[in-house]
Amino acid sequence: MNQTAAPSVERLTLAPGLEIARALVGLWQIADIEKNGTQIDPEVGARHLAAYAAAGFDTFDMADHYGSAELIAGRLLQRHCGSERRPLAFTKWCPPPGPMTAEVVRAGVQERLDRLGVERIDLLQFHWWAFEHPAWLDALHELARLRDEGVIGALGVTNFDAAHLHLALADGVPLLTNQVSCSLIDRRATGALAEICAASGARLLCYGTLCGGFLSERWLGKPEPAEIDDWSKMKYKRFIDVAGGWNAYQGILRAAHSIARRHSVSIANVATRWVLDQPGVAGVIIGARLGESEHTADNRRLFGFRLDTEDHAQLEEAFAATSAIPGDCGDEYRKPPFLTASGDLRHHLDQMPLAFSAQPASHRPDMDRVASGSEWEHIAGYCRAHRVGNRILVSGTTATAGADRVVAADDAGAQTTFILDKILAALSALGSRAEDVVRTRVYLTDPAEALAVSRAHGRVFAKIKPANTLVVVASLIGDYRVEIEAEALLPTT
Repeated sequence: MNQTAAPSVERLTLAPGLEIARALVGLWQIADIEKNGTQIDPEVGARHLAAYAAAGFDTFDMADHYGSAELIAGRLLQRHCGSERRPLAFTKWCPPPGPMTAEVVRAGVQERLDRLGVERIDLLQFHWWAFEHPAWLDALHELARLRDEGVIGALGVTNFDAAHLHLALADGVPLLTNQVSCSLIDRRATGALAEICAASGARLLCYGTLCGGFLSERWLGKPEPAEIDDWSKMKYKRFIDVAGGWNAYQGILRAAHSIARRHSVSIANVATRWVLDQPGVAGVIIGARLGESEHTADNRRLFGFRLDTEDHAQLEEAFAATSAIPGDCGDEYRKPPFLTASGDLRHHLDQMPLAFSAQPASHRPDMDRVASGSEWEHIAGYCRAHRVGNRILVSGTTATAGADRVVAADDAGAQTTFILDKILAALSALGSRAEDVVRTRVYLTDPAEALAVSRAHGRVFAKIKPANTLVVVASLIGDYRVEIEAEALLPTT
């Protein structure tokens, strides 16, 4: 490789009129810089972003909670107002669970427009904390309508697992991207999510590629740190611990160092190139600490080499000594082990509003029941679930959103994901959870879809293993392909 020539930054057309730099500049560390109350001057911050853009790194990623990132990016965009090729600003909207009416969604988007100072958001990425609250799908359909209006250029999600990305796509949401963690340490995105991307055309934007800086020469051969002082490293040290610990991580670091020396690049280049070359990956998001550390020259070397068969074999050997990060992408925000900077998020999730509420039954003092709002509950005179003593019975549940909308009408696997979320929401309202389920019954109209339904069922119950019956029936009322009922027993302590 010619060490004197700076390679051009690779670019990719995500959609007509949306060409991105494949190495995006991530602005999440602005929140860390500003955590003590000192805000970066927007003009000063914009000058730093302009330097990145001038070097070819002109695609910026931020969120509503990344401190003043949107305001800083807005100042940069003002400087390029009217220019043919201006920088791109991708942002995220991360509302707490609750009703997602047209007014709520529009207000959330409008705040992003106002902070960025634009009339259209290049890519709006939606995050949802708890899929048991079904309003996430309402929000995505409202965002799709704003996309059709031209207020949003393209629509994406962030930290969606494979099952819920598939469900959204099957329900007709025009998702372009899913932003998830992916690195030499965290390889979850190379599995089911990559398969969905291959089938649907959706693409992945990957963050955490350098594990908060742990995938660099700085940590090669170094002892495990006793204390960590920034949010990013606190988060990714948890990933290292779960992936097998410091020694297993050092094995990956040594392999990446050996490969880097062969190509005359850095460990960071090797780590990032590996992610970029994974199926379905459109781009990687490299964090920037504005005014503190900028690695533009090193990041450009990323585009001057390719990993060969020997390189991949060496990395695979190092991977074999590690443990897979449990679950799917995004699970770290929703279930143990909580691999976030702040660690255990159960206290946060416990404060989230429930999708449904339990009401005492007027005819039985020992019975509580839950209604989900389906029109058939009123017509036929039944409830979604009821609790008698420590026993909970959940009625046959279909993929019905709101009163009567059929979700993912052509996909039994996607319907199963929605149904199980709905069942878990009913259980939550009665003080129960998936681990309390002792029996499920599945009614399916097409035996050819048994595998897809079973996989969706296994995603929730693989470790719990309740008693289960799957029956193929001639038909179900309406455009439903699957119906599921469940029973749970609360602990008697």
